[in-house]
Formats: sequence, structure tokens, C-alpha cells
Amino acid sequence: MIGGFGIWELLIILLIVLVIFGAKKLPEIGGGIGQAISNFKRATNEPEEIDVTPKKEEKKDGEA
Repeated sequence: MIGGFGIWELLIILLIVLVIFGAKKLPEIGGGIGQAISNFKRATNEPEEIDVTPKKEEKKDGEA
């Protein structure tokens, strides 16, 4: 058993997914899910962006 699901339950779920989406659509769905997971992992590993915009300089007393 895998996480409380037996082999028959997994086969039934696979059959239902196959009937709903069709055999041609499954590789596209799998590719989209894989790309989404890789993008999420890449986003969580990147450091946060640093704000490099220059700050406004304040005028000193006596300057025009």
C-alpha cells in the first residue's frame, strides 16, 4: 500500500483520469505539472530581489 491506497484504487483512479482527459492529453498535463513544480522550486531557491533604485538626495541648508 502506498499512503493508504492499494493497487486497485490507484488503477481505478488512473482509469478515470484516462477516460476524462484522453490518452493524447495526458502527456501535456504531465509536462505542465512538471514545469510548474520546477518553476516553484526555482522560485523558492532564488534570493529575494534587491531594490537598487537611487534614493532622492535631500537639500542641505544654504543650498538653492
